[in-house]
Amino acid sequence: MVLATIDWVIIAAYLLFSLIIGLWVARQAGQNSTQFFAAGKNMPWWLLGISMVATTFSTDTPNLVANIVRTDGVSGNWVWWAFLLTGMLTVFVYANLWKRSGVLTDVEFYELRYSGKMAAFLRGFRSIYLGLVFNVIVMATVSLAAIKISGVLMGLSPVETVVIGGIVTVIYSTLGGLRGVLLTDFFQFFLAIGGSLIAAYVALNHPQVGGLEGLLTHENVVGQLNILPDFSDPAQALGIFIIPLAVQWWSVYYPGSEPGGGGYIAQRMFAAKDEENSIAAVFFFNAAHYALRPWPWIIVGLCSLIVFPDIASLKEAFPNASGVADHDMGYPAMLTFIPTGWLGLVVASLTAAYMSTISTHLNWGSSYLVNDFYKRFISPDSSEKELVMVGRISTVVLMIIAGIFALLLQNALESFQIILQIGAGTGLLFILRWFWWRINAGSEIAAMVISFAVAMYFQFGHVHTGLPALTGWQELVVGVVVTTIGWVAVTFMTRPTDKETLIHFCEVARPGGPGWQKVIKDAESENRDLEPLKDEAWRVPQGILCMVLGCIAIYGTLFATGYWIYGRWILASLITAVVVGASGFLYKAWRKLIEIQPEEELY
Repeated sequence: MVLATIDWVIIAAYLLFSLIIGLWVARQAGQNSTQFFAAGKNMPWWLLGISMVATTFSTDTPNLVANIVRTDGVSGNWVWWAFLLTGMLTVFVYANLWKRSGVLTDVEFYELRYSGKMAAFLRGFRSIYLGLVFNVIVMATVSLAAIKISGVLMGLSPVETVVIGGIVTVIYSTLGGLRGVLLTDFFQFFLAIGGSLIAAYVALNHPQVGGLEGLLTHENVVGQLNILPDFSDPAQALGIFIIPLAVQWWSVYYPGSEPGGGGYIAQRMFAAKDEENSIAAVFFFNAAHYALRPWPWIIVGLCSLIVFPDIASLKEAFPNASGVADHDMGYPAMLTFIPTGWLGLVVASLTAAYMSTISTHLNWGSSYLVNDFYKRFISPDSSEKELVMVGRISTVVLMIIAGIFALLLQNALESFQIILQIGAGTGLLFILRWFWWRINAGSEIAAMVISFAVAMYFQFGHVHTGLPALTGWQELVVGVVVTTIGWVAVTFMTRPTDKETLIHFCEVARPGGPGWQKVIKDAESENRDLEPLKDEAWRVPQGILCMVLGCIAIYGTLFATGYWIYGRWILASLITAVVVGASGFLYKAWRKLIEIQPEEELY
């Protein structure tokens, strides 16, 4: 499809605007590594929250949702909706702990929490594991979506898309650091939301769809509308609902939904000006991510089932992209019906989504490689100017590797499942390490190595063993069980973190709770005052109550929106009433949580 001149003007104007912002803050971002990677640690909650939403609004996400809707129906989205639970846990239990830690990256945390050579090794290993391996997979997934969208809308080849998109994004990402990312994310958020609404409106008004009524009554769509799975089919209910809610949310490490927080979400928390801004930012992100954005994508995915009912029809309609055609092309395929002018705005919104996600991952991954590998192990005496320069160089290298890997992938759902499997079984450790003194560096190393080995086995080795094939959720459960048993065993087989490090961690982060009683007793034996860290200052019980109320409010908003769209007025009204009630209780519980504070001035 050839874009009209006005479409190209809109896209070019957006790209120019992004570059101007990058140039505007380039000098400030280049002052030191804290400015480049944490925006000076003085950002407000609303800017950080919007940035988190914009980052997760990547080009692969609408494609992923369309893929899920076309293959498993609306209820299939529970494979990622389940992560709201860990998001709410991060908001009300972990956000303030991360901010108190005072680190620049969540990988730096390892030498705050653990001790000795194993802690140093873990920090270096994790910086490469996340900053390079994991990060490249995510960026490749996003780039794959860009390949499919540009192939459908502009007729570009995969190589052309990777080269053009990579060059533009790298130039922008190396200029402004995190501050530039945050500022452009603010505008990208509204552009991306507007683009998805336009896409949904045009898809609904396609002649073959016939509006909302035509969509909801079409034979290709009726069976895909259920928000909850068909519990009469145990296999479906297990795979897309029960396992995600019972196991996946707490056991799997996934970027943006890490149990206990981490990654670029933690990076935004570190950039907040105080704890309250950190908490508010993560809450806004979760509310917008799960309650605000999904339905326009879902509507487009459902409409695509009418216009392009199978992969063969997609290949026939878009021969230039037939080599990567799959169900996740349903979303970009529907964008081809958007009229001139509006199409330019939508493509600009997708470009914004791409740049937001890639620039965040480039800055985040580079922060690991620079702060936690280069500065820590290669050049401890490096100047701040040198660190920024190395950060910019690593940004370019990460983009090149991600672009090459993107050419090897086939669809977004495939890479989503790879990422889930790689992190399977590590999540429980990330939750408990804040509240159980016995977890050590060996525990984390074992969890990473075992989960990665299991993922590689299922991805490349299991098919050659002659054993029966396993479904995605079965592989996930096996990975969780094997990894959890492995890291727990290693925990008790290795030495605990030394006493002085544990006491210092308590003084800095003040986690509290019964899991630190031994450390408190050790500190008291040395006449140290750690009374404020005992149960009377422990926020976790109240935080879990807020987590439950937050999940009810956000899931309720998600459900109510769907039922209003479906025209089920009574059910939608009842759920809306539940949302209002839960929100009121949440506000009161949240205020009470804020009042439960350790006596910070004692330290």
